[in-house]
Amino acid sequence: MLAIINSCAVFGINGHPLKVEVDVSAGLPAFDIVGLPDAAVRESKERVRAAIRNAGFEFPLRRLTVNLAPAAIRKVGSTFDLPIAVGILCATGQISAQEYLAKTALVGELSLEGAVRPVPGTLVMADCLGREAGMEVFFVPEENGPEASLVESVEVHAVSHLRNLAEILCGNEPSAPLRADIEVIKKMFPASPEEDGLDMSDVKGQEGVKRALEVSAAGGHNIILVGPPGSGKTMLARRLPGILPPMTLGESLQTTKLYSVGGLLPKGQALITRRPFRAPHHGASGASIIGGGATPVPGEISLATHGVLFLDEMPEFARDVLEALRQPLEDRCVTVSRVSGRVDFPADFQLVGALNPCPCGYYGDSLKPCTCTPYMIEKYLRRISGPLMDRIDLHIEVPRVKYQELSSAKSKHSASSAEIRERVLSARERQTRRFAGGDIKINAQMRRREVQLFCRLDEQAESLMKEAFARLQLSARAHDRILKVARTIADLAGEGNILLEHIAEAIQYRNMDRSMNMASVSRGGAE
Repeated sequence: MLAIINSCAVFGINGHPLKVEVDVSAGLPAFDIVGLPDAAVRESKERVRAAIRNAGFEFPLRRLTVNLAPAAIRKVGSTFDLPIAVGILCATGQISAQEYLAKTALVGELSLEGAVRPVPGTLVMADCLGREAGMEVFFVPEENGPEASLVESVEVHAVSHLRNLAEILCGNEPSAPLRADIEVIKKMFPASPEEDGLDMSDVKGQEGVKRALEVSAAGGHNIILVGPPGSGKTMLARRLPGILPPMTLGESLQTTKLYSVGGLLPKGQALITRRPFRAPHHGASGASIIGGGATPVPGEISLATHGVLFLDEMPEFARDVLEALRQPLEDRCVTVSRVSGRVDFPADFQLVGALNPCPCGYYGDSLKPCTCTPYMIEKYLRRISGPLMDRIDLHIEVPRVKYQELSSAKSKHSASSAEIRERVLSARERQTRRFAGGDIKINAQMRRREVQLFCRLDEQAESLMKEAFARLQLSARAHDRILKVARTIADLAGEGNILLEHIAEAIQYRNMDRSMNMASVSRGGAE
């Protein structure tokens, strides 16, 4: 007999509906799976055999052929254990539910005793099956139920055991569909990192750096922090998500899909509502940062989508890894090409880089002498190429914190993350009105056409920009990025036009320490 069960495969962040065709025929006992399966799929034969027997059913001692169609799509993982087992039970007459299964899809891994284990990507599968395949019912593992239920176009049911599913399909046991309440979920998982004790007011001193981070958050600009060890670079970077606007529902769903596909969604959590903060180690490989593998999975730059990617000790990362960031920083997506196909992953993140000014970390420090030679300093800093630095809008020096600033009794009031976030939200609202109806949302995303339209300068500002262009030896890209930052500073000030002080502050953020071999525009000249 033949049974056909609907299921779904995931490639990248896209779902692909497929059919699990199970044929049970006379002949010597055999169990074959065809349709371009990988090793994990082929191993499902033993899991399915044991699960069927231990769930109280009879495994047929006949010839079994399972075809995963269409055969052109590579099948990966243990997702198809459950549909294969149900197909065998239907083909042998132990379950009679062929009409019901015509509009029903199944996914899940089976344990040897018949329990249904979670699989990655069920949110993507549910979206694909409901919108593209026209499925009406989707059975998923119990742990995957919350994320799959976010999709309203398909009725999601969660099952914990093969016997449990068989009783539901035979009509012997009721099953209520899962319904997700987005607002309740958001309340369960607060969006603000302040809940974790990460507040900008905890950082003593560094008011100039906090101002730069506020500008970065308001316009979505990339930023690099340069300073000696212990100056607070990591502490400041970890508080950037706390001053970003709360995630929208669309952003939460897209980020949740990436975590679902990567199998990184926290247990029991249906929706990612906090902006991600990803901080990979500098020894991470290119595939783990950019994404890839035999079957492409999202890397750190994709998992940081709508959040922050923090690269601490940036020069210690492999040169090819850093250079691979150049295209995603421009296009806000990354393309991973493999023999099995090409996948486009979103990579809409804010980059925060941190580095020391030299290998020992104390070049230019007021207290500790630097032990590095000029050649060592130059070699260290050249690990970050000019084209990559050109794509980072804000270059900020983070000086050593003085004792007077660290002393809580003597420190002055520092704005909290909530206060800074209010100013950021006001600036973002101005950008929303400015770019209404287009694909651009924030200033950092402006193209050349929008820069010319929204970043016009008066005579004084134009004169200062001309001087900075010559003295800093700026590229055309750096010129436009200064204008974008100036536009953000004007938005924070509530100004419709970019004024002289706005362009002066933006130019100041392009300065680096002398060790970066860059010319500088003095504060007095900018004023």
